[in-house]
Amino acid sequence: MKQVAPLRYDVIFKKAFSQPALFTALVKDFIGIELEIDEVEHDKAFIPTVGKVALNLFAQDKKNRVIVEVQHAHYSDTYERFLYYQCSAMVETIASSSNYSFPMTVYTIVFFTGKKTPSPDSGIIVHDFEPRDLVTGKLLNEIYPRKHKLIFVFTNDATHTKTPKPYREWMQAIYDSLDKQVDETAYTNPSIQTLFQVIEQDHITPEEYARMKEEHNHEEAKTQGFKEGEEKGLKTGEENGIKKGEAANQQKTARNLKALGSLTEEQIASVTGLTVEAVKAL
Repeated sequence: MKQVAPLRYDVIFKKAFSQPALFTALVKDFIGIELEIDEVEHDKAFIPTVGKVALNLFAQDKKNRVIVEVQHAHYSDTYERFLYYQCSAMVETIASSSNYSFPMTVYTIVFFTGKKTPSPDSGIIVHDFEPRDLVTGKLLNEIYPRKHKLIFVFTNDATHTKTPKPYREWMQAIYDSLDKQVDETAYTNPSIQTLFQVIEQDHITPEEYARMKEEHNHEEAKTQGFKEGEEKGLKTGEENGIKKGEAANQQKTARNLKALGSLTEEQIASVTGLTVEAVKAL
C-alpha cells in the first residue's frame, strides 16, 4: 500500500493535474481527445474579467481549437456554479460583438469527491449544448458544429457497472486516495501509477501541507455554519454554511491569485468579489 495525500484537497488536485501529461491522459479517457498542450494554468482568471470566475485547471489546445477546464468541487458547490463557469469560458472566446461564432470548443469536467451522484444509473452526468429536433431528438450538428460539454463526475460511485472502465479507474483512484492509502496493484492505467507517485506523502512539501490544513479549516467552518443555524431552522443553517464556505473560497482564491503575481489587487478583487482592502490584507 502506498501512502498518499487525499485528492479531496484543491492543492493536491492541482499538484497532480497541473502536470500536462496527467491532464492530457485524464482528458483523453473522459472526452476522447488527444490534447496538444505545453502547460496547464491553474486559478485561471479572465482579463478583462468575465464575472467572478477563477478556474481550477485550464488548458487551451490552439491547434485543435479546444479548451478544457478541470474543476475540483467542494460539497457546497452547485450545478449552477459550474454551468456559469462553462458559459463564461465559452463567452470569453468570442472575439468581438461583430462575430458571435465560438472559435473554440469548450469542455468542463467537474470532479465531486464528497457528494453522491443524483442519478441511480451512473456516476457521470453530461450536459451538452448540441441542438436536437424537438420531435425526433435527431442531432443537428450541421447548424452548430461545436460540441461543448459540461461533465460531472461523482467519484464515490466509481464501482457502478454501467460506467465504462477507463472512467471507473480514474474515479476509483481519486476515491481511493481519500483515506490516504492506495493499492497500486489494483490499477492497470500507467497514468494512474504516475498520479500516485506525484501525490505520494513523501513528495508533499511543507507549504502544501499548510494549504491542506487551511482547506480543512475552511471545510470545518462551513460545517460549523450548518450547525450554528440548526437551532434557527434547516434553511438558516444551510445559508450560514454556504455563506461561510463562499467567504472561505473567496479568500483562498485571492491568496492563490496573489501568489501567482500576474494580477493587480484591483483585478483580484474584481474576480473574487472581495474588496480591494480585503485583498490587500491577505
